[in-house]
Amino acid sequence: MRLDDLLGDPPLIAILRGLTPAEAPEIGKTLVEAGFRFLEVPLNSPSPFQSIRLLRDCLGEQGGVGAGTVLTRQEVVGAFNAGAQFIVSPNADAAVIEATKAAGLLSLPGVFTPSEAFAALAAGADALKLFPAEASSPSFLNALLAVLPSGSAVLPVGGIEAASMAAWHMAGAAGFGIGGAIYRPGATTEAVRGRAAAFVTAWRAMA
Repeated sequence: MRLDDLLGDPPLIAILRGLTPAEAPEIGKTLVEAGFRFLEVPLNSPSPFQSIRLLRDCLGEQGGVGAGTVLTRQEVVGAFNAGAQFIVSPNADAAVIEATKAAGLLSLPGVFTPSEAFAALAAGADALKLFPAEASSPSFLNALLAVLPSGSAVLPVGGIEAASMAAWHMAGAAGFGIGGAIYRPGATTEAVRGRAAAFVTAWRAMA
């Protein structure tokens, strides 16, 4: 999978923290039907590698599946073996970034400062996750992009709502990671479908 694929229409990643393997196929199908193409299973979810494999098998070429909250090289290997196509972390750990690239996967580490952003790019990151976005602002993102290498892709994650995406997009956000505003453990497929569709509609209204 290429970065251009991840940043295509819509460049939205559904973060499925707490997803169980029993839920994975139906939730994955529901999200794709609502217009999402990329799904992330954080590794602090129940049996995350099993859910990643089930989502890959269920979605086929309709979407991409990644692992989130990846903190070690060993977890990168586990995610790769499960079929993950991209790796997302809450932090910028050069060892994790390097292991991700060695495995041929897309790397999206979490950053919060210019120093972390530059270090992550130097280690080989494909794109950056601005996290936690609720503690930052669109104006900060705009200033950060002014000094990062041209073409750097930054995706705000944390506290993103459908109504807040426009301000971030105007500031230069290349996409978004969206968690609890779409999925929480125990959520019905109907609720997930409605929330996901609202984000897709909001993105396409401003894209």
